[in-house]
Amino acid sequence: MDEVIVLGGGVIGLTTAVVLAERGHPVRVWTREPARDTVSAVAGGLCWPYRIRPERTAARWAVASLRTFTGLAGDPARTGVRMATGVLVRPWMPEPWASCVDARRPGPGELPGGEDPDSAVRATTALIDMPSYLRYLRDRLTDAGGHHERRAVRSPAEAGTAAPAVVNCTGLGARELVPDPRVRPVQGRLVIVENPGVEEWYVAAEPGSPDSTYLLPQPYGLVLGGTAQDGAEDLGPDPAATEAIVRRCARIDPRVLGARVLGVRTGLRPFRPNVRLEREDLPGGAVCVHQYGHGGAGVTVSWASATAAADLLGASA
Repeated sequence: MDEVIVLGGGVIGLTTAVVLAERGHPVRVWTREPARDTVSAVAGGLCWPYRIRPERTAARWAVASLRTFTGLAGDPARTGVRMATGVLVRPWMPEPWASCVDARRPGPGELPGGEDPDSAVRATTALIDMPSYLRYLRDRLTDAGGHHERRAVRSPAEAGTAAPAVVNCTGLGARELVPDPRVRPVQGRLVIVENPGVEEWYVAAEPGSPDSTYLLPQPYGLVLGGTAQDGAEDLGPDPAATEAIVRRCARIDPRVLGARVLGVRTGLRPFRPNVRLEREDLPGGAVCVHQYGHGGAGVTVSWASATAAADLLGASA
């Protein structure tokens, strides 16, 4: 089968590489930075279709990907994936996603923070330890015969001179690489604290709001969030944002105020008005499948999106 170069080493690129390698393609992942430095490593890890369009496609992909994550949750020590129950306040909850995560109204005592029960649902979805999960994907790619290389390119066409097929999973990098001015950053900040005993996740997010409130218990600590600053690109520290995040989360669980801060993370979600998933014939005869612009739901839709990209490539590779 034809060799494929996958551009981008985040969760979309690695998942796509795994799908292709396990179908028998020789695969090389070319990435400017290691997986631990991508926006995927910064993600809180809750599977939920957040800030991604088109919404109908996102919901379908989220459902299909959750089936895969449910299987991976059978071995959390190896994959970093587990199924967890929590509360969503004012969620975007389309069918069939709502049924897939067993969404229901909270009962008495099941809703922290004094929210209106009519505005919230309890649900069970995948909660992923992203550093562990990215290592799992790298190992799975290697086991399937794929390779991972630190290498930057100036365009998909440049990669097309090294292999007959390319999949462009460069996320925000596609803005310059393609170039595609429709890709823009949505800055996300989160804070990691020692977990004071929080066992269930909690998320409250108004559609389009620059701020959200979430508490995600992970093996490495309690993840507090968050922000969604459209167009912001600063990756530096912002003490005021950190304080505001902790304060919002403390309204949900006051124990957060006394928790020791372990770290602060900032990432840039690669938002596009619609995820780009399409084929392009490159100069010289190679073919490129563009797959980027997944916003805040790259992890959530990763397996279905990767499969769709591999299917599209399969029509020509």
